[in-house]
Amino acid sequence: MENSKLVFEDANSLPGYYIRHLQQISVAIFLRETEEFGITPVQFAALRFVAANPDIDQRTLAGAAGLDASTTTGVIDRLEARKLLERQASATDRRVKHVRVTPAGGKLLERILPAVSHAQRLMLEPLPENERKEFVRMLSVLVEGNNELSRAPKNERHASR
Repeated sequence: MENSKLVFEDANSLPGYYIRHLQQISVAIFLRETEEFGITPVQFAALRFVAANPDIDQRTLAGAAGLDASTTTGVIDRLEARKLLERQASATDRRVKHVRVTPAGGKLLERILPAVSHAQRLMLEPLPENERKEFVRMLSVLVEGNNELSRAPKNERHASR
């Protein structure tokens, strides 16, 4: 009990501290490298996922991307306002909205991908090259293993499309 008390008194020994700080660094690098495109990491992820899954409905997009419904709606609203995505009511159920990337959204994706790739390399740069794939694999294990604890669990049926 004595040892565990010491561990929890030192914030620098808590994995959550590093995970949260790394997330802040990740966003900062992404925004710096993609500044000219004016897009957030979540907007990029939604745009990229919709491009890979044309006419996906908003609910499925939310589940696949691990976003809650209100966040997804806001992201789509902002991307639609920029004419990067468009929504269309389902022919069979007017309550269901299908989403697709516009030609402008497709062009933005093509232009932004090199910057996003560069940002990803920068995030991993402090690690020795031979440890980078293993680090990403370990992150994946943690995320997948704790997925159901998320505020917006990722739906695995559509996540790998």
